[in-house]
Order: sequence, then C-alpha cells, then structure tokens
Amino acid sequence: MTKRDITGFIREQLRTQSSQWNLGTFGAIAEFQRDPDEAFVLTDEPGRLAATTARGGVGFGDLSAVRLFASETAIGQSWSHRISLCLPADACAMNRRTVLTELGPDSEALRPQDRDGILFDMGLGTLQADICIRTADPGLIGTLRAAAGRSLFESGNPAMAAIVAAGPHRVFMARFGRCEVYQPIPPADGKSPEGPHTHVLPKLLRSGRTHAATEPVPDGFVPCAHLVPAHPLKDGLGHRRPWDQQAHDAFQAMLGEYGDVRLLALKSRLAAAMASGAPADAAAIPDDRFARHAARVLLRQMLQSGHAPAASWTALLERETGDGDEAAAAADDYGHG
Repeated sequence: MTKRDITGFIREQLRTQSSQWNLGTFGAIAEFQRDPDEAFVLTDEPGRLAATTARGGVGFGDLSAVRLFASETAIGQSWSHRISLCLPADACAMNRRTVLTELGPDSEALRPQDRDGILFDMGLGTLQADICIRTADPGLIGTLRAAAGRSLFESGNPAMAAIVAAGPHRVFMARFGRCEVYQPIPPADGKSPEGPHTHVLPKLLRSGRTHAATEPVPDGFVPCAHLVPAHPLKDGLGHRRPWDQQAHDAFQAMLGEYGDVRLLALKSRLAAAMASGAPADAAAIPDDRFARHAARVLLRQMLQSGHAPAASWTALLERETGDGDEAAAAADDYGHG
C-alpha cells in the first residue's frame, strides 16, 4: 500500500463520525471519538492530518512506514474489531524514559492554542508510545519540575496525585502521530468520561506486552495505534443496538483488504460449510488461538445476521478454551469496538 493510499484511507476515517481511535500500548491508551453533532476541526496540510474537538483529538504525520492490519476477536456472545496501525518492531521505539521528564513547550500540539503548554513525559518506559501530560498551570508545572528525575510511582512522590487533581491534557505520542485528551482525569474510583479519555493501568503495564495476546499482529510488527470503525452490533459506547448490515459489510471489506489471508480463507471455508449444511465435525479448524477466534466471530456474525447454522456448529465452536478472559482484557484496554 502506498503512502497516498494510507493517507487517503486515514483522511476518510477521520471524517467519519462513527470511527474511533486509540494510541498507546497495552496498559496505557488514549482514546478519541466524537458525538454525531459534535463540532470538529479537520486539519489537512503537509505533514499533519488531524481531527480535533473541544474534548480531544488525534493526528498523524508521516505514515509511509505504517502497515494497516485488520482483525476480529470473539468476546462473550459478541466480538470486537479494529485496524491496527503497525510499525516494524525495529522502527517503532520511542524514548522509553523511566522517570518524569520535562520536554518543554509542545510545539507539535494539535491545536495552536496549546503549543505554549509545557510537556512532561510521565516516564512509564513503554516501547511504542511516549505517555505525556501537558499543562500551562504554574502550580502544577512547579510541582512536576520539583519531581523531575524521579519515578511517578516512587514512595512519597507527590507528582501523580497532583496530576490527577489538576487534570492536565494527556498527550500520547507514537512515531507517526499522537492522541490528545482534554477532558478531566476521573478519580481512581471514578468512571471514565464519555468521549475522549485515557487509561493508565500499572498492572497491565507491568506485563511488558505491546498489545493484547488475543490481537493478531503481522510478524515483526508492533501496533502503535488503532482505528475502530463502526460495529454492526454495538454503538460507540459499547451498548447493544439493532444489527447494522451496512456497518458489517463495511468492516468486512476492510478485513478483506487489510486482514490476515489465512484467517480470511478459514472464515470463507467455514461460511460455505455452514451454509451447505455440512456437519460441524468436518470443520478441521486449526488449533490456534486466532483461528478459534475467527471461527467464533463468524458464528456470531451468522447468528446476528439471521443465517443461523446447525446447532452442532455452535456446540463445536463455543467450547471453553481459556481465550475469553484475555479477549475481555483486550476489549477493556482498546475500547468498545
């Protein structure tokens, strides 16, 4: 895929209200979405393609090294889908700072009014993203400068509590772009706000993973961001809605263009077998996690679209394998899509 093709696809999806975005790593993610009637600004100029609202934004620069990769994961009685924006593993690394570090004014901020704000790397040491905050608050700047060079999780460090209390902008940056969140940070026992928000989950960060175990990624690549197009069974907040055939067809077309050819062939073969009335015991599904997920996703899609296969297929494909908890964790970390 050429740079122009990727840029055109990203531009189209930024214009699409139902598309959601996230950028970060497993355990630290920034999410951007907008409401149907929410005002937004699309920036389309050399070196910058971005969408911003009063609550947050997502923007991209050089996309020439990016590989798009579409995938689906079975979750409960539903499924998630996404298109990963991947970089080669040897080219994705950011700065991997492990202590709070002042970076100076954020000259690359998505909105001009934010470019005098002072950027601080939180020092989480993650591979493919720098997890930062940005503020123009003199009091918070003073507290953060006094704590610079220390871990945010160090005993007695007041910086994290000050960040949560002040609710500065969160700025998550990868090699090819960034996601910014302007809404307040909820308290530790609070609920994330609707719309743009962030998750920083130390337990998941300690795993050292770059992505969920249930997300297939091309060999030698690391997902740095995700596009989550409209889902046929869930709205942008993850709530159930009536089956949307148009949304289903749209993502299946993306899957056909950017998905794993092996899993696409498996879904096609199983769909033909189910439709023909072939017995489930002739399925010959490869014994690996991603093949099992592809088969289960197909089953759910056929059931929801009114093409229910024989009950023997459900009995075969819904056997317990231990994949479910990991898939749920992935959904929690990557959003509702």
